[in-house]
Amino acid sequence: MSDVQGVVLTRPGSDLEITADLETPEPLHGQVCVKVVFSGVCHSQLMEARGLRGEDRHVPHLLGHEGTGIVRSIGPGVTKVAPGDRVVLTWIKGAGADVSGGRYGWNGRIVNAGPVTTFNELAVVSENRVVRLPAGVPMDLGVLFGCALPTGAGVIMNTLKPEPGKTLVVYGLGGVGICALAAASRCGLGRLIAVDVEPGKLALARDFGATHVLDASRQEPVKAIRGLTAGRGADYAVDAAGATATIERAFESVRDDGGRCVFASHPPAGKRICLDPHALIRGRRIEGSWGGGCEPDRDIPLLADLCVDRGLPFASLVRDRYPLAEVNRALADLEARRAMRPLLVVAPESV
Repeated sequence: MSDVQGVVLTRPGSDLEITADLETPEPLHGQVCVKVVFSGVCHSQLMEARGLRGEDRHVPHLLGHEGTGIVRSIGPGVTKVAPGDRVVLTWIKGAGADVSGGRYGWNGRIVNAGPVTTFNELAVVSENRVVRLPAGVPMDLGVLFGCALPTGAGVIMNTLKPEPGKTLVVYGLGGVGICALAAASRCGLGRLIAVDVEPGKLALARDFGATHVLDASRQEPVKAIRGLTAGRGADYAVDAAGATATIERAFESVRDDGGRCVFASHPPAGKRICLDPHALIRGRRIEGSWGGGCEPDRDIPLLADLCVDRGLPFASLVRDRYPLAEVNRALADLEARRAMRPLLVVAPESV
């Protein structure tokens, strides 16, 4: 195939390299070649770029795990999608062949790629990492179906399944946290509490159904949550902030005798959480979530209703847009909290 634009991580801790000379392979058995239109940028890529996920044995490699695009071609054995289909690209495994990603060429070097990448104009991905984009979902909004919505909403729908009238708190109001709020807002909860340190995100949380918002830079959230629940604590807590301290606070926020804390975030490699063992003995529970327990082929059509038909302002999550060549600025803005979930405009949708 012809050379295209792409972004390569050559050394963790340094800027990503942008090239117009990425050589894209033809799709092999079980692989799909997708013309990427939009890609999300989240803390997973930021951590990789900054070297915070431990040793990286695969450099140089491509990045990106959530996006939308148009199928360009398919390899032998692929039956799930066909050329011309509009698709979601996701890191969460779905139906179809589970194979490795493509091996790209760049100035005489081999560039590695996992089963899905989205920071490149043409992506050769595993069949089980693509799902048809639901009808009526714009391609920019569809990026959220690759990670934020299945992870955040999945924690609510698949893991916690909260009972009506109960209290649920969400720590961290990035894409995953907001999507968790959105799903929780239709569960008939008595209280839906949002915790963050950014006033703009707390205001947005109200639009997504939060009944109470807590600015953790101005008040101690665990104390405030106990104040809102007559000293008992929340029934459920979700951490989406990605720090050990917020996971610990989320756990401290839930009640004894059955309170549940789920964290859908991953702090830097090597970090550890510290919990009171007596709280576990008293009946509090904590668990991690891998992609919200989502099965993309089953859940993405269900999430389309949440995203499109309920009038929630999901478009606000994809308003910070950058051309692919400005990916380093997008990462810097995400790191500095100037952007909630940067959206890379990789290629014109009409291509």
